[in-house]
Amino acid sequence: MEAIHKPEMIPLKNGKVFKTLKVTAKAGMEMPLHHSTREAVIVVLKGEANLIMPEETYTLFAGITFIIPAMVAHSLEIKSDFHAIAIMESNSKIEFES
Repeated sequence: MEAIHKPEMIPLKNGKVFKTLKVTAKAGMEMPLHHSTREAVIVVLKGEANLIMPEETYTLFAGITFIIPAMVAHSLEIKSDFHAIAIMESNSKIEFES
């Protein structure tokens, strides 16, 4: 059985209103289809990835900040080693599509 390699999301800080997650991935990894129950802000620190959304695909790279609307299913294809910070409301949940 082949191991599934997908990006890692590690909680960093959880405040009264917002929380932050560190997102890291190696080139070639993919984040399966998922959504956040609230808006999420992605701040890309390193690398490149394709953010695949229903209407369009966006290229994310170092220095880019991107807002993902709540409840919009999306996936991520990692093109080069990737580091980002995700910022969202403390009560937000990331739910993977079945």
